[in-house]
Amino acid sequence: MTTRADSVPTTAPHPPARWRFFVYSAIGLAMFFVSVEIGGKSTIGVDHVLTLVRTLLGPAVPFVVLALVAFGTARPFVTGTWRRSPLRTAFAILNVLGLLVAACAAFGSYPGPLANPDIGPFLWEKLAIPVGLIVPVGAIFLALLIGYGLMEFIGVLVRPIMRPVWRVPGRAAVDAVASFVGFYSLALLITDRVYREGRYTGREAAIIATGFSTVSATFMVIVASTLDLMDRWALYFVVTLVVTFLVTAITVRIPPLRGIPEETFEGVAHQPEPTGGGRLLPTAWAEAMRALAAAPGLARGTWSTLKDGVLMASAIVPSILSVGLIGLLVATYTPLFDLFGYVFAPVALLVGLPEPLLAGKAFSMGIAEMFLPATVVAGHPSEVLRFTVGVTAISQIVFFSALVPSILATSIPISVPRLIVLWFERVVLTVLIAAPIAHLVL
Repeated sequence: MTTRADSVPTTAPHPPARWRFFVYSAIGLAMFFVSVEIGGKSTIGVDHVLTLVRTLLGPAVPFVVLALVAFGTARPFVTGTWRRSPLRTAFAILNVLGLLVAACAAFGSYPGPLANPDIGPFLWEKLAIPVGLIVPVGAIFLALLIGYGLMEFIGVLVRPIMRPVWRVPGRAAVDAVASFVGFYSLALLITDRVYREGRYTGREAAIIATGFSTVSATFMVIVASTLDLMDRWALYFVVTLVVTFLVTAITVRIPPLRGIPEETFEGVAHQPEPTGGGRLLPTAWAEAMRALAAAPGLARGTWSTLKDGVLMASAIVPSILSVGLIGLLVATYTPLFDLFGYVFAPVALLVGLPEPLLAGKAFSMGIAEMFLPATVVAGHPSEVLRFTVGVTAISQIVFFSALVPSILATSIPISVPRLIVLWFERVVLTVLIAAPIAHLVL
């Protein structure tokens, strides 16, 4: 059977439809990628909208997030998905712990170790509330980026780079930029949706989720400030960007990413990017117009992504509050990461970092929460050490307090053991690349 998208010619649709490509794409780009100063705060448009939402909700914010956590905790039991695998069962049970933590935090009560400002308040105020709100808020504007031809247009233009270097379609460039400028949770929402539509294979989705979904540039500022690197912010940002993408170019060629099947989501028909010859710009325009002709109306498109955003946020936040809590408790109250530090100490010694054991401990703590390494070496006299740890904290990408639960809340086919192996690979490769750069430029 021929679908509407298949029956549309590669030429542009009727002229009245073309304005949607320009207007919706411009709004989407502006909201996600353009920093604007409002009220003395310079950040991207989506972040300003988030601030507005938090202002309008006022004291209700904690209880809105609590309701979201309750919905996400109950949903696997109501739908029966908690029975599908041992991993889903484990996370469904852990989500109950997350709900208890959310209830305590929403009412301002932090019992026992939760009272530690680096544990309970950190999880709730720095992770749970921002992620719980930004995913649904950002999803409202997400349709403008992915649903009206922009992804296809950019994808064709950068395909000559993306496919040979990172083995992903050109359209993945939108995900990569959305992560570095915006929020990894929104980038994962893009990746998951495009994967379920058949425009990514499972391997491509896994590469994008674990190779480009860093924390936002705004959070990188927090890391750089903690490490006293703000006077070198531009250098830190550029080196982190280059090293992160270089490490991804290596990991896509080795296990575990190399072993993920090139299959689409649950039998959905694959919609690969065109590979034919011809000039890039006309081809990009034709593909964008093809996608635009099949695109839904604005209301239906934004409603669809909003529903996805709410469901994803409800799955992510309980896991952040449970898995993240466990990781922070282990990091704070046990010597486990001191022992893990011995694994990375030889790598630190090899690249000439001072105090290899301290460096190794910092690198190992990143798997619990990406911000923890910065706290370990903050104030250290060696700028090379602080710079290397700062780059590694971002480039490692995989951490259990938020990124791992976020990936597991999607349909992206990558398991926890593979994520742990990938984290180890990324840390080692980043240190081997970033430390010599730090020695050279500092």
